[in-house]
Amino acid sequence: MSAERKTLRVATYNIHKCKGLDRRTRPERIAAVIEELDADIVALQEVVHAPGGASHFDQAQELARLLREYGWSFGENRPLEGGAYGNMTLTRLPLLSAKNHDLSHAKRERRGVLQTDLEAGERTLHVFNAHLGTSIRERRHQARKLVGEEVLAQPELSGPRLVLGDFNDWHQGLTTQLLRDSFESFHPRHAFRMRATFPGVMPFVTLDHCYYEAPLTLLETKLWRSPKALVASDHLPLVADFHWE
Repeated sequence: MSAERKTLRVATYNIHKCKGLDRRTRPERIAAVIEELDADIVALQEVVHAPGGASHFDQAQELARLLREYGWSFGENRPLEGGAYGNMTLTRLPLLSAKNHDLSHAKRERRGVLQTDLEAGERTLHVFNAHLGTSIRERRHQARKLVGEEVLAQPELSGPRLVLGDFNDWHQGLTTQLLRDSFESFHPRHAFRMRATFPGVMPFVTLDHCYYEAPLTLLETKLWRSPKALVASDHLPLVADFHWE
């Protein structure tokens, strides 16, 4: 968040394990897309973190190496490739703390939301980077836990909350309803003036969302459709610019 811009730019981006539409796994291509965004906070989903492995497996470390201006946190949801698989949050703001909340349900794939607390002027900004399940019943369980006292309604939270990620809620079910009850949101539009976000080449469902509250005031939003982004993942970055009171 720069004094010159007087805005806070945030983005959410499911990077699909850095595998593009050409089936190549290239973390450097994802890093190039993130550089294009010029965002202060970037919430990434489907990231592999395998320390000591090849760069295409240790994607978290490789992205951190290529994007040195960002601090980062990682939340493990399940083991993968000799390491971990989960969400990663990149930030230009000072990072105060981070913890991962387990949202897994029954025998479904393990899911979570990564909480990263940032210093934003005289306030603490609580950023929640979520990746929810693909089953309706699973998401109903996750939605209730997400908005409850274990995660978003923690009594010790002292500042505004920003919740973003891949919610897989294309039916606008309980997850969408509960979050809209407590937060502001928006309907993303792209070049074809549709509200969908997925798949990137020709979106027809909305999976990626951003929820926020005062003192954040929405200025502009866009689905990032650069030539690089159209190939780098099956998702496109969802970008939002905010004024910070």
